[in-house]
Amino acid sequence: MSTRSIGRSDDDSDADSPELTAVQAALAAEHAAVYGYGVLGGRLDGKQGAEARAAHDAHRARRDALARTARDLGGRPVAANAAYALPFAVPDERAAVRLAAVLEDRIAGAYADLVRATEGERRGDAAGALREAAVRSARWRGGNVAFPGLAERAAGADPAETGPVEAAGADGAR
Repeated sequence: MSTRSIGRSDDDSDADSPELTAVQAALAAEHAAVYGYGVLGGRLDGKQGAEARAAHDAHRARRDALARTARDLGGRPVAANAAYALPFAVPDERAAVRLAAVLEDRIAGAYADLVRATEGERRGDAAGALREAAVRSARWRGGNVAFPGLAERAAGADPAETGPVEAAGADGAR
């Protein structure tokens, strides 16, 4: 996921706090997940389609909450990119299910970072979001991973599948 450097709205000379940086990264991950579920949702129907719609709604709600949190911390919420490059083509139901699992793994990673950067109620909220992403990932994948949100610790993890979703054109290519 492409993260943008977002300065504080009150005083652009102040560096972002680790908490605000982690909130912005989680917000950027939620933007990408909302986009990704928009792509894969059209490939699924029945029970899986309903699960995809529920996940899409959950990610939109988390995205909106994180935007409020970024503002509460004195930042300007990172905006969504116009498009995101998916890690692989999604021509059918099988690929859509695979993409859903990858999206949830990536979200779990962003929330693991947020858990580390926060305290109190925000840490509890981030841990809840991490748990939800891990459960959704396990459902999509048909099994779980040992350390949700910590791709480098997952046995047999393929970095290509757990790396960030890049914004389309982020590398200058279109």
